[in-house]
Parts: sequence; C-alpha cells; structure tokens
Amino acid sequence: MARLPRLTLPGYPHHVIQRGNNRQAIFISKTDYQTLLDLLVENADKFDVAIHAYVLMRNHFHLLVTPRTADGLPQMMQAVGRRYVRYFNSTQKRSGTLWEGRYKSTLIQGERYLLACMAYIDLNPVRAGLVTQACDYPWSSFGHYTGQRTDKFITPHALLWELGNTPFAREAAYADLVQSGVSAAQQKALTDSALSGWALGEPDFVADLQKRTQRRVAKSAAGRPVSVRKT
Repeated sequence: MARLPRLTLPGYPHHVIQRGNNRQAIFISKTDYQTLLDLLVENADKFDVAIHAYVLMRNHFHLLVTPRTADGLPQMMQAVGRRYVRYFNSTQKRSGTLWEGRYKSTLIQGERYLLACMAYIDLNPVRAGLVTQACDYPWSSFGHYTGQRTDKFITPHALLWELGNTPFAREAAYADLVQSGVSAAQQKALTDSALSGWALGEPDFVADLQKRTQRRVAKSAAGRPVSVRKT
C-alpha cells in the first residue's frame, strides 16, 4: 500500500513529532539543544510557520505550529533536519542517519485540542521523570507562557487570549492548566493522531477538512471504502 502524504493545510495548528533513530539521543550538550532551537526559529521565520509551543527532549522533540502556506511546514522541517544532522554528526564525529524516518505530524482542531496539546507538550519532561514540575525544564515553551522568560519567536495562538484579560491572568491560568494535567484519553489521542497522521477533532471538523483536501484525513471504517471529494 502506498504511503499517504502528510496531512498539511495552511491556517490550522499542527502537532509535530520528530524522534531519534532507534530512540537514540539527538541532544548531548546544552549547545545541541540551543542549536536545534535556533534552527527552528530561523526556518520558521523563513518558511512562514508560527511556533505556538515546543519541547526538546533527549531523543525527540514536539512542536505545535501553524503553517501559513501549503509547503511551509515540510520545507521548515526538511531544512532543520538536514542542517541539524550535519551539525550533530560533525560535533560527535559520527556519520549516517539521526532521525527515525520522516517526522510525524497531523493537524488538530484548535477549539477542541489546542490547549490540551500545549499542556501535553509542556508536560513531556514531567512524564519522562526528568523534572517534578514543568517549570523546572528549560527546553520547553512553558517558561514563556508562565512569565518566567520571553521567547520572542513564539506566536501565541488566538485561543490563548481566552485564558484571561491580562498577561498575568493568562500566565496564571496556563500554569493551572498544565498543573491540572492531561487526561490519559487526551494524551493517547494526541500521540496516536500525530504518529498515524489522521486529523484530530470532532466529526464535523474532520468532515469539513475532507472537503479541503484529496488526501484522506481519517481512518476509514473496516471494510468500507472512503470516497474522497475532489476539489
């Protein structure tokens, strides 16, 4: 069966996962983390992709982004991936692949899943046992959204404004949101959708997406073919 192209549409938030090959480390030093972050910032600007949230883990990273053009996200990820591999291989005196194949991604329904996806991303270090609280991890967007620092490259999604009328109120509300955690069902849905490439959202949202692309956006029911409307 032919591999489906990635589901990428401009104007929608996308959850992106990139893993190291065989779960190997992709970051060894603090300089490695900063180098990848710098590459993300540079190429997000170059290819017109808004970064809403991120976390850099030892053997993978997550992004929540909105591409403003049809090709912006794949172009950004290709540029970042190639340049980081060259940098990493050079500094570590190694050769060969670094990534576990293509990056994984899908788009999500903002009103339903955006805030949950942000919390899910910022809680990665806690779930991995690296820190006890999200605020203790330096390589995520949590510090930006709770007022610990300012990451100028981050573009808050419009839904963030609903958390409060002032910056302080929004920071406190987001901290509470992350502290409350993400349900097991939400966590599974966010992980599975990104890894499978199927859109994540309510049925009406998914049906509307299907009108906008010839690529299937949801897994078909067993034994039932899916007709794709041409646009």
